[in-house]
Amino acid sequence: MVDMDAAIGFVVAHGDAVDRARLSRLRTGAPVPVELLDAAEAGQTPDGGWPAVLDGAVGSVDATCFRLAELDDLGALGRPAARHALDWLAARQLPDGGWDEDPSLAGLAPEWARPGDPEARFYLTANAGFWLTVAGLDARAAGPLDHRVGGAYAGVVQAAAHAVAAQLTPDGGWPSFLPAGWLSAAVLHRQEMYYESARIQAVLAERIPRMSPADVAWLAATLRRVEVGEEQWLLVSARRRLAETQRSDGGWDSDDGHQFDVHTTLRAIRACRTVTSTG
Repeated sequence: MVDMDAAIGFVVAHGDAVDRARLSRLRTGAPVPVELLDAAEAGQTPDGGWPAVLDGAVGSVDATCFRLAELDDLGALGRPAARHALDWLAARQLPDGGWDEDPSLAGLAPEWARPGDPEARFYLTANAGFWLTVAGLDARAAGPLDHRVGGAYAGVVQAAAHAVAAQLTPDGGWPSFLPAGWLSAAVLHRQEMYYESARIQAVLAERIPRMSPADVAWLAATLRRVEVGEEQWLLVSARRRLAETQRSDGGWDSDDGHQFDVHTTLRAIRACRTVTSTG
């Protein structure tokens, strides 16, 4: 069993003010001070995206999705910055239902976000589709409440789901990086494309024992965010894997260096915590 008290202690000891605010809201739903929300939103470009590098002028799909994940933990998806970012993501959808990074980012982009690369396009499509799926109602609630999946972005999300489903292999595989699997499964689940989502989840369940702690935490947090039942075998296996890989100091290893261990630990807490009204 995951030691939640130790995980909480790790974030308190090693996180910054924003990390601790994310932790507090995940645990209790406590409101986050406005100045911390402003800090978490810093650097947004005028058109609504967040750049991949500090002081960059061009918004990145991948970087924007990363920021939305942080803002989700802070309960800030209904604030103007997130609304602007989601509008930007929706406007960047391609005619085939997918997403790609701006060509000008080719020299900066990591392999999973490389402009024009088919594997990167699939990953970005799953990632952007996921955030538009979970944030649509919050983001556009100023008008008449739209109860469809994705709210005002329902058409965008549906096109993304079909773009993803069209590329799945008969055995449930996907032509992209590992995280694209759970992001795709989440998008398909919320679209009630349960068969397609279940095929992906079966493949992921087989891979859990070989996954890094960071990947397992991301997988479980993603699927719980779209209300995949925590009794599902995939999530049971994920929690077991997290229990096996938790360090003695309460944290988990990031795949991107120890400076990101707090981020991974926050994801693990989201994945394993008792469900509250914060989502």
